[in-house]
Amino acid sequence: MKAMGRHNFLFGLVGLAVFGLAFVTLVRVGLAEENPPLAPLGPPPERADNPITPEKVELGKMLFFDTRLSGDTSIACVSCHVPDQGWAFADDVSRGYQGSVHWRNSQSIVNSAYYAELDWAGAATSLESQAASAASGAVAGNGEADMMEARLAFIPEYRERFRDVFGDRWPQLRNAWQAIAAFERSLVQRDTDFDLFMNGDRTALTEAQKRGLALFNGPANCIECHNGPLLTDQRYYNIGVPRTQRWLEDGLAQITFRYEQYSKGVSEAFYRTLKDDAGLYYRTKQNGDLGKFRTPSLRYTAHTAPYMHNGAFSDLRQVVEFYNEGGGDNDFRATKTALISPLNLTDDDVSDLVAFLESLSGPELTVETPSFPDYAPLPALTE
Repeated sequence: MKAMGRHNFLFGLVGLAVFGLAFVTLVRVGLAEENPPLAPLGPPPERADNPITPEKVELGKMLFFDTRLSGDTSIACVSCHVPDQGWAFADDVSRGYQGSVHWRNSQSIVNSAYYAELDWAGAATSLESQAASAASGAVAGNGEADMMEARLAFIPEYRERFRDVFGDRWPQLRNAWQAIAAFERSLVQRDTDFDLFMNGDRTALTEAQKRGLALFNGPANCIECHNGPLLTDQRYYNIGVPRTQRWLEDGLAQITFRYEQYSKGVSEAFYRTLKDDAGLYYRTKQNGDLGKFRTPSLRYTAHTAPYMHNGAFSDLRQVVEFYNEGGGDNDFRATKTALISPLNLTDDDVSDLVAFLESLSGPELTVETPSFPDYAPLPALTE
């Protein structure tokens, strides 16, 4: 009996220890899942493998505007990321290569330096790789690497600039992407009324914007996904954005859509039946990711209409009303996030929330359009 009692006592201690460990784990998980609070935007992160210098940024700006980094020299980075259109593109989907159309809305590159993954489905893990994929993408730049690099070699000013910035004897295309990425990292907008308010200026927001901020953090629960300094959790969700009508009405868009299905390696069954953009699924091939897209930052959005991956909404009020109604329905109802439900906001609440969203943008960022250097015969190879 005594032995049994000692056994039960030891068993009880073990049980308490296990319970305690489980409790601590739950607490830690709970804390880890708390939404990061809204905060002013700090300096952008730097990459050790691509340090920023003024000379590199200037070279990157020239290349960003230069159409010679494309297939037929008809399109440049700036063609789809237009400065006076929020460094995005003011149409439901972006423009495409000559004779084609794109299939997704063009995202702004302002504050893109802060993202861990880029593009609507996170296909690029750096601005360097995004620049390369855009320049060579079939419905984007459609450029061939050897041809683009050869064009740079025929431009004396680029030869000189690449030599000064990178030490290249001849311009290397991989360094062109480095320079473009450095320029894009310089496009940061931290001068917003919201940042002033978060840094202590209580007068920076209007009364309507303050009410909108309270709704954002409270009843509207926007902070569940749009949190932290960048106002995004950088995760992926299906919120029920309706299918773009272009798939039904625009023959070129239908061709692009079918091409994208084929090029992204979907099954034959999906190729024949998909009628909507499957988003993250193209990367993971997991059915649970159908229709999911990365949470975009809410910064600079006053300048970047239309909104969502397919440009479904033309202004911020439509976006807020969409969430107020509990999202929508698309072809992937099974993966729609449970975080979306009707909010029951009043019209005044919606107006206040829109007013707060407008405080997140600040003045438009502008740069002077660079001039483009001319071609010239190659120098002797002994140079």
